[in-house]
Amino acid sequence: MRLPLTARHLFDTGSTPADAYATLARRTRQPLRSARAVCIALGIPAADTQRRLDDCYDALLASPRPGSEADTGELLEALGVFDIPKTPDDRDLAIIDLFLTAIDAHGSIRAGHQHGLTRWFTTGNLTTAYLSLTATQPHPTTGDPARYWTTLITAGELLTAHPSPDPRLKPALTHARTQAQAAHATHH
Repeated sequence: MRLPLTARHLFDTGSTPADAYATLARRTRQPLRSARAVCIALGIPAADTQRRLDDCYDALLASPRPGSEADTGELLEALGVFDIPKTPDDRDLAIIDLFLTAIDAHGSIRAGHQHGLTRWFTTGNLTTAYLSLTATQPHPTTGDPARYWTTLITAGELLTAHPSPDPRLKPALTHARTQAQAAHATHH
């Protein structure tokens, strides 16, 4: 059976990557081959696929329990195994660099939040990353609130300079400016 072709057909008929994985894993009883086939069908490069599957193999694919295919598919999806990478352009790279500076200035970003941000960087979902960061307060003692908000203002200006920016960006940028003023006022 050509598993990547079967996965592609499942996508064409409305299956999510998690659903396609579960269907293939139930049919083949080969979780690793099934996960690899979904990645190939999504167009994820082979080296990236191998790294992603190596990272979760022991925990999720080495000794599956029968009937757990749907749960495993959802976990693989939540972990970003099936994320389709977007090649960032120079503007995207500049924005991601600003986000990394802001994360550093935050002082205590949670691991789960960091994981979500990394996935959004990979998939090119920079608006969601920005909205997430502007909704988070930097740590007042371990972080640098003034640098955090100033960096997010610069990133927001780059994002809103796009020909048709997401309407959620302007209020988030206004919020970052207000927070930066407050941080500078308490800092000086």
